[in-house]
Amino acid sequence: MNIKTGSVHSFHGRDVEVLFSRDDITSRLQALAKDIEKDYHGKELVVVGVLKGSFLFMADLVRCISLPLTCDFLRVSSYEGEHSTGDVRMEFDMTQPIHGKDVLLVEDIVDTGNTLRHLLSHLKAKQPSSLRVASLLFKETGRNGRSLVDYIAFEVPNRFVVGYGLDYEGQFRSLPFVGAFI
Repeated sequence: MNIKTGSVHSFHGRDVEVLFSRDDITSRLQALAKDIEKDYHGKELVVVGVLKGSFLFMADLVRCISLPLTCDFLRVSSYEGEHSTGDVRMEFDMTQPIHGKDVLLVEDIVDTGNTLRHLLSHLKAKQPSSLRVASLLFKETGRNGRSLVDYIAFEVPNRFVVGYGLDYEGQFRSLPFVGAFI
């Protein structure tokens, strides 16, 4: 299947417009990795992924970063279907301590910033040496979420996005691109 940016494909009975192709993503992750390497030169990094949506982005990103690093995960929930509930629930936490360590939190998307604010507060309480955020996607919602993110791969329009780890009711995560419902 020829999947290019701007093309439309049907998956699970929904039409999805490709916003960022696999090639777009690969190219952008290589550039992000270089920025991260520059900022963390000479340091050992702890990369913490926010499950479930960030797992593909994080896996590809850490393979692009040429620094010593370890990985951990945590999981929160704040969405039902296409809408945020406004309530952030911690479903499980990291397994390793981050006290005194340089931490990069990896998110799939930042829009309202509610989840990210909750996570940053949670992680800062664990007293890392430094804490930065990388997000695959940023969606402007007028709630000042941009100031929370240090590394953004792509900005997306105010549409519901799926693919490359992002889901709708558990489906669409395995799409090799980021798309939006039509």
